[in-house]
Amino acid sequence: MFHKKPKADDRSHGAAEAQRTQRLRREKLEDLSFPLSAFPPSSLRLCGAIIRIIIAIFVLSAFLSPPLSAQAPAPRQEDSPIRVAPPATDDLPLDPVRRLEFEKSMRERDYKRAETILVKEAEGDPKSLRAAKLLAKAGGIFFLDGQYLNAAIAYKKADTIAPLDERGRFTMAMSYVKLNRRDWAKPELEKLSSLDPKNALYLYWLARLDYDAQQYNSAIVKLRKVIELDPQMMRAYDNLGLCYDYLGKYDEAIASYNRAVELNREQAQPSPWPHVNLAISLMAVNKLAEAENHLRKAVVYDARLPQAHYQLGQALEKQGKYEEAAESLKLAAALDPTYPEPHYTLSRIYQRQGKSEEAKKSVVRFQQLKKTKTP
Repeated sequence: MFHKKPKADDRSHGAAEAQRTQRLRREKLEDLSFPLSAFPPSSLRLCGAIIRIIIAIFVLSAFLSPPLSAQAPAPRQEDSPIRVAPPATDDLPLDPVRRLEFEKSMRERDYKRAETILVKEAEGDPKSLRAAKLLAKAGGIFFLDGQYLNAAIAYKKADTIAPLDERGRFTMAMSYVKLNRRDWAKPELEKLSSLDPKNALYLYWLARLDYDAQQYNSAIVKLRKVIELDPQMMRAYDNLGLCYDYLGKYDEAIASYNRAVELNREQAQPSPWPHVNLAISLMAVNKLAEAENHLRKAVVYDARLPQAHYQLGQALEKQGKYEEAAESLKLAAALDPTYPEPHYTLSRIYQRQGKSEEAKKSVVRFQQLKKTKTP
């Protein structure tokens, strides 16, 4: 069943926000979970002859792979830093002195030193299996430190020497996602999924790539399969809801979000995003009080999430609660000074309240921020 779209005046200036929120709200759920334990943080650049070789491979691959979608990939945000277990060191091919030095660096969280050890050791015999193992370990450390290009380079080099293991290939694919090269990530995830078709995580990420490419029906098919494989995967229900929402199938979207909300409550650290997502679809079908309730739950989970406060302001405004709406919108703008849309909705509220000067100032601020954000 398709519901009536919201009124035009709600969507005309909100179209950009709809795109922005749809893309941002999904990303709060992408904690990039690994099928196996991964590596702890570090920071360092690859250096010397190895980096020249690896960069050449990495850059060359850009010309060999067509883009997955003509559209720019959606920006991504995450709830919290990735938390994983420290890496095992018993399989590292290091001599006893270097091993002790490496382990000391890891204990002291001197990740730059730890990576320097791995990279320099790999440089000694750059085409050996030993170098591949060292580079793969360094790639994991780079990834968890947010140095996704270095991670991709290290993994690519290791993979040219010897095929990566499951964990390494998945992390390499996630590095590509972080670099907005989903066209590189897709074949790696397809390879993993073909080798382990019952692994819900790999299929989930393939569905995410379909979603990013606006191939919603294809994503829905995959996400339904993911849910069959892992009925407790909250993110699968949330992303399924996003696909239905984009297709205007609000009943299906709301049902998926409701299940995501149920599973979210069972998480050690619940995310605000299932509530935000559900509220947006509820507002689309004019269930404003219910939407408000979910948005208030979202800000309890994360009081500093500007999108939650903005959407709460929207829900309150639609119910005629202008003073409360204005407070939520001003908080959203304060939490993210680059966020244009709260200012536009504020201008509309001020106009209704007869505050012409405040309305004009809000419109000017909206236009300034919108111009700044336009590529």
